[in-house]
Amino acid sequence: MASSFFFVFLLSTLLLENTYAGPNYREALTKSLLFFQGQRSGPLPGDQKLSWRFSSGLSDGSSAHVDLTGGYYDAGDNVKFNFPMAFTTTMLSWSSLEYGKKMGPELQNARVAIRWATDYLLKCARATPGKLYVGVGDPNGDHKCWERPEDMDTPRTVYSVSASNPGSDVAAETAAALASSSMVFRKVDPKYSRLLLATAKKVMQFAIQYRGAYSNSLSSAVCPFYCSYSGYKDELVWGAAWLHRATNDQYYINFIKSLGGGDQPDIFSWDNKYAGAYVLLSRVSVLNNDNNFELYKQAAENFMCKILPNSPSSSTKYTQGGLMYKLPQSNLQYVTSITFLLTTYAKYMKSKKHTFNCGNSVIAPNALINLSKRQVDYILGVNPMKMSYMVGFGSNFPKRIHHRGSSLPSRAVRSNSLGCSGGFQSFRTQNPNPNILIGAIVGGPDRNDQYPDQRDDYTRSEPATYINAAFVGPLAYFVGKNH
Repeated sequence: MASSFFFVFLLSTLLLENTYAGPNYREALTKSLLFFQGQRSGPLPGDQKLSWRFSSGLSDGSSAHVDLTGGYYDAGDNVKFNFPMAFTTTMLSWSSLEYGKKMGPELQNARVAIRWATDYLLKCARATPGKLYVGVGDPNGDHKCWERPEDMDTPRTVYSVSASNPGSDVAAETAAALASSSMVFRKVDPKYSRLLLATAKKVMQFAIQYRGAYSNSLSSAVCPFYCSYSGYKDELVWGAAWLHRATNDQYYINFIKSLGGGDQPDIFSWDNKYAGAYVLLSRVSVLNNDNNFELYKQAAENFMCKILPNSPSSSTKYTQGGLMYKLPQSNLQYVTSITFLLTTYAKYMKSKKHTFNCGNSVIAPNALINLSKRQVDYILGVNPMKMSYMVGFGSNFPKRIHHRGSSLPSRAVRSNSLGCSGGFQSFRTQNPNPNILIGAIVGGPDRNDQYPDQRDDYTRSEPATYINAAFVGPLAYFVGKNH
């Protein structure tokens, strides 16, 4: 069944490639980065392009007597969860490092999007010695209201981890974000780059020294929203892998080895970082033929074999329309993250004409690229519904996304607050959202390729920063390929 599907999949891919170049990847890349302006918290700059958004969260951190303004709201709510925000930052940075030369003028926009997060993450890491701030806003209070970020009157509670209340997962992910972004700014802003790297080292040391899951320390403040379901070992590996890439310090590789073998997942997300760490570490093995990293190359290739539909060890389902289908809740987050790994590993393979085996099948880089292109094209409208799952891209896209700011009248139109519950009138209506959150990628269709476009169907209609962040790399790859 899987092999016949793959034949059809390959045939359809070849037909697509022979008949048209695909969607306008450059436009999609531009819009995927513009989306982050709609998620901004803090004082907005004069060059803000999404003009229906205004400054918000201007007193964030004041309850703890620190300045924690800035950063991003994670999805359709008004909470700053640092765990997924840091992952978003790491993926934006990785995209810029791998594909910056293909991004053209969008590389500067990517840097702006990264810096909006890293300025905030630096505050969180440096404001109070011995503490790492990991979020602002009571999620339980926030989720009871439907109001614009500019009107928030729910508790802006500040959350932190420390030696006595550890959070190795969120700390190591923060270190990964700071380390990866330090390389993005190394040439264009060396002083800022050094600050990012120095802070990354300190935060990573904190993650290593004080072991524990932040879910246990903060419980209902982060669960069930962003529980660290996979534990914290994957973040320790991921954080150390990024510190190694940024510093080339053998200490971090020795530390990874001391942790012992990791899981062999078939997923990559804000929660589970193993696959990303394996691909990142395999880079040295593939590009430099360094046998010290052979183990990670094998783990990366095992992951690819679990994703490819023709592989004997494939554990990934695909819809009739060809979309990777992992989990019903916000499935496109897994699609974009895994597609990033497919494209990036294929890029390493191509540079050295490398192949690997899944059972008896020899896998060449184009097998990964073709699958990646199919996922990208599906998201951009080449699917049974003929719908783009990126808001504002193409003529048919989600109009009723689960997003407070997008669904409520802008302050430019209605200056007075609707209050906590007043906004639910807009929430319940079937009217399209008045403000178009350009570039937002929603949770996506169901396993039958159907998308109802309902605001209350948050598993499918809610956008999130980490869905977009992982999509930037593959989009840039295909921009470069078309060019």
